Amino acid sequence: HRAYAYLVAPPRQALARDAAKRLEAIESMEELGAGFVLATHDLEIRGAGELLGEQQSGQVTEIGLSLYLDMLEHAVRALKAGREPLLDQPLAAATEVELRLPAFLPEAYVGDVHVRLSLYKRIAAAESDAALDDLAAEIQDRFGPPPPAAESLLRIARLKLAARALGVRRLDLGPQGGTVLFEEQSRIDPATVVHMIQKGSREYRLDGPLRLRVARALPTESARFEFAADLLGRLGEPPRVH
Repeated sequence: HRAYAYLVAPPRQALARDAAKRLEAIESMEELGAGFVLATHDLEIRGAGELLGEQQSGQVTEIGLSLYLDMLEHAVRALKAGREPLLDQPLAAATEVELRLPAFLPEAYVGDVHVRLSLYKRIAAAESDAALDDLAAEIQDRFGPPPPAAESLLRIARLKLAARALGVRRLDLGPQGGTVLFEEQSRIDPATVVHMIQKGSREYRLDGPLRLRVARALPTESARFEFAADLLGRLGEPPRVH
């Protein structure tokens, strides 16, 4: 037998702003297992409380729930490592890799929007190639062989790991080449970059202290993937000694 619950509420115009938001969230939840999503909506409305304090609601809306959770995770990691969390400093900017190609989980492949969002978050949070291998195996086991766009998403995630390890803030490659933007505290030896420019003077040139421009025809997606992996590998090599 199906159960029913009837909620009686005053006219919408008589409701407080947060109460109206809660009713709208309840109205939008129809599928089985929506309780977690509803709880997340409530957290966004009332704000998160203190982790080690008495306050049960906060001002998470000032920074957004996603950033709040990232800051919380950052602080917990620091404490586990025996370090003082640097709460007065912003989180490091995420490494970006743009190859001008489709890289996503198609709706026809992963139909449930909440599952897709969860997978996107897990892919972005993966911290090693091994973690991405496990995630790729899980995705294929649950949904079958991935389409090209999903494969590209995972390949770009691997490139991001390599770029982040080197201190590359952004790698942008298109059909005619692109740019590499370095972090100020990059782990790439400047001598390696100088050697690349001297060896391939027509392909590489510096555009300021933190940007390397690449002039090379990369007309296909496979060419961009191969060149990006090779470029990051070369940037990670120790400088040549003559």
